[in-house]
Amino acid sequence: MENQKAIEEGILASYKRLNLSLDPRLITLEASKDPKHGDYASNIVLKTAKMYGFKPLELATKVADNFSSDVVERLEVAGPGFLNFFLKKSSLADVMKKILEEGEHFGDGKKKNYTINVEFVSANPTGDLHLGHTRGAVLGDTISNIYEKAGYQVIREYYLNDCGNQVRHLGLSLQARYRELFGYPLELGDDDYHGVDLIAIAEKIKEEKGDELLEQNEENLKWFMARGIQEEFQKIQNDLSDFGVRYDVYSRESEIRASGLIEKILAEFKVKGYTYEKDGALYLKTTSFLDDKDRPLVKSDGVYTYFLPDIAYHYSKKKRGADLLVDLLGADHHGYINRLKSALMMLGESQDSLAVDIYQLVRVYRDGQEVKMSKRTGKAITHRELVEEVGKDAVRYLFVERASGIHVDFDIDLAVKKSKDNPLYYAEYAHARCASLLELGKEYQLNVDGNLLNTEKEAKILKHLASFPEIIENSALQRAPWKLASYLDELARLMHEYYAANKIIDSVKKELTGARLALIKAIKIVLKEGFRLLGVNAYEKM
Repeated sequence: MENQKAIEEGILASYKRLNLSLDPRLITLEASKDPKHGDYASNIVLKTAKMYGFKPLELATKVADNFSSDVVERLEVAGPGFLNFFLKKSSLADVMKKILEEGEHFGDGKKKNYTINVEFVSANPTGDLHLGHTRGAVLGDTISNIYEKAGYQVIREYYLNDCGNQVRHLGLSLQARYRELFGYPLELGDDDYHGVDLIAIAEKIKEEKGDELLEQNEENLKWFMARGIQEEFQKIQNDLSDFGVRYDVYSRESEIRASGLIEKILAEFKVKGYTYEKDGALYLKTTSFLDDKDRPLVKSDGVYTYFLPDIAYHYSKKKRGADLLVDLLGADHHGYINRLKSALMMLGESQDSLAVDIYQLVRVYRDGQEVKMSKRTGKAITHRELVEEVGKDAVRYLFVERASGIHVDFDIDLAVKKSKDNPLYYAEYAHARCASLLELGKEYQLNVDGNLLNTEKEAKILKHLASFPEIIENSALQRAPWKLASYLDELARLMHEYYAANKIIDSVKKELTGARLALIKAIKIVLKEGFRLLGVNAYEKM
């Protein structure tokens, strides 16, 4: 079924017969655009001929002569040394039967004894989610879905920064809004939060507590800090839940600080000789590992920098049983990666135990012009506002189509457009069209004999369907959900072109109709599962 893997194994075996050692990671296969050049092509010979002392064409001929595979009808050498593989018809014909048998589990990877902790969003609970958080949510949730599909155990985690100056300023700001409701002048400093969302929270507190909390003392301030965190974080949780994002674990900085782990780690750094004092502050020798400069852990006033609790937090995640930690961070965190990896290495973890993916910013456009401000608030467009305007599906699908390292230019007009120009609508309509055809042809018995499907378009669809497990595996290993989105775009295109060029339901050709409807059902199954992984609905009617 996994034709690509079978071809790769055949290539490895051919090299072995020639007494040549080959790293399997060097093998790449690409689907041929022209069926005259086979179903798949590889440039492996061009990559390796020189290292073995052969001319490319000479080595390609030897590899071809020693190649055999149950899924390949023939292998041709082309150009300066390309290998073109022509699949046996039966190897494609079996794809459809397998999809119909396995249903939504088609493409599932083997269960792996490997746990991946994916931390994403982790927005400070001091205001509304912005569009950078939206992109982090889409990427984190989709990557987690694909990891699970590929057979990994996944822990989805949110880290709540509920300590420090930002929380104190939140408390002060909420307290000021509360006092304002009783006629006191509004006193907000430059570092306080000026968002009007705090007014609603203050009104709720006034209704509950009356004037009990008017006195400005430390006890009342702590109460406002805790209540502010609670209210703001609840909004974040609601927005993410409505967006189809779920978490397994919520960790709090306050819990890390209370656990004593920070002090234990600090003591270990000192014992190992990884710290030194400078200008009254305590520094960590991160340059001894991967960093470009040493980083402060404790300020001259004895207060921990944000870096120290973060080290403890990541170390705690690792000790909870994760084999790999994955952090999804915004564009301003590039300098953060090597310092954190260095700290974990000092604690005995490997350099590869942490992977950090940086995602770029989002720009929103309407009528061809960039939109920076919300009409409602006059401030930056929030996550909630964008989702309310264009819908969850459009945001999730169009945000994930581009690689994380590329800016997203989100066109609101395109997102709500009901035409093939809108990739989401085009893909969803392909699924709905499949559902409609299956309903119209429900009286016909499905025929899973793929050998009846003889057109070039049918072969392309079968080949594309056959590559779904490989797409899942590659998307997981590379944390590249945009590869899955691209796959679905192409499957939708193939489906629409097939529908336009062929009569799917033909009362005269009942066996062929049954085979074509079976193909339509296979397409529908894969589209629906792909949509599920991206967090998008698969509609039966549109």
